[in-house]
Amino acid sequence: MSDRSTSHLLRTNMANGDPERGAKRQQQGGYFSPPYYVEAQETLWTSWLVPMIVVANVAMFIVVMIVNNCPKNNLGFDGRCVARFLGRLSFEPLRENPLFGPSSSTLEKLGALEWNKVVHEHQGWRLISCIWLHAGVIHLLANMLSLVFIGIRLEQQFGFVRVGAIYLLSGFGGSILSCLFLRSSISVGASGALFGLLGAMLSELFTNWTIYTNKAAAVLTLVIIIVINLAVGILPHVDNFAHIGGFFTGFVLGFVLLLRPQFGWMESENPPPQARAKSKHSVLQYVFCAVALVLLIAGITAGLVLLFRGDNPNNHCSWCHYLSCVPTSRWNCNSN
Repeated sequence: MSDRSTSHLLRTNMANGDPERGAKRQQQGGYFSPPYYVEAQETLWTSWLVPMIVVANVAMFIVVMIVNNCPKNNLGFDGRCVARFLGRLSFEPLRENPLFGPSSSTLEKLGALEWNKVVHEHQGWRLISCIWLHAGVIHLLANMLSLVFIGIRLEQQFGFVRVGAIYLLSGFGGSILSCLFLRSSISVGASGALFGLLGAMLSELFTNWTIYTNKAAAVLTLVIIIVINLAVGILPHVDNFAHIGGFFTGFVLGFVLLLRPQFGWMESENPPPQARAKSKHSVLQYVFCAVALVLLIAGITAGLVLLFRGDNPNNHCSWCHYLSCVPTSRWNCNSN
């Protein structure tokens, strides 16, 4: 079983400081606004989509545990169910699932990502359904806390439509790359979508470069957080291909969906008669947007074509498997 866990380092940094902005936040009217965002105070959206996603994931996990029904279905060969007082909601023995969750067979039955079922049994819907499944309570809590710290602020600034699109498309892109490279294990989790939000934060900083101060600190902090979390993906049972695919999908989507007016445009909306009005977006922003849109369409199309043709990119890349797991004396990457 491969889970798409996001490390605690992400949540800690998102809580203590704002990596996208690169400095501590100051409270203004109940909203934490970075002091180096030089544009006028923006009108904030009400965040409701991210909380709804959290509720949906928790509800889905409860449904999975009810279907799993460890006391009835576990034969006792690998130990007793954990927390049996929960009845149908009790967890599989820790030898089966150390994350306090259901069995692999239950996850597979309810929509986990599995190459053979996607390609040979034509169950492409698993590329989306796996985003809403989690391997256990630990996995669920890690991803949902990360989503709250990342997603709420993004939704407040850019609205539910754009953040929702990035979340879903990044999860989809992560599933495509995961399914292309991982053929002997199942994969579940929202980490691909979460890494997409991180990627979008990075590209948003680049495409809206003119409105930020402390640019180097902002980029460096965010890059360090991303690299550390991707590095955690080389541990066994963590689907780093979903992380990588989700990150790059979100990165290009940020150039398309998270454009802000360039600095000075607000002041030029009502210029003097002789003044030349400044355009809302710069030429560079439009170029980034166009190139990113082409890359997004080409990347997803190529990935789907390769996937449903049954091509195995591992045959053409002898080292790519190290992106998801690096074997050491302490663990074996061949175990599912």
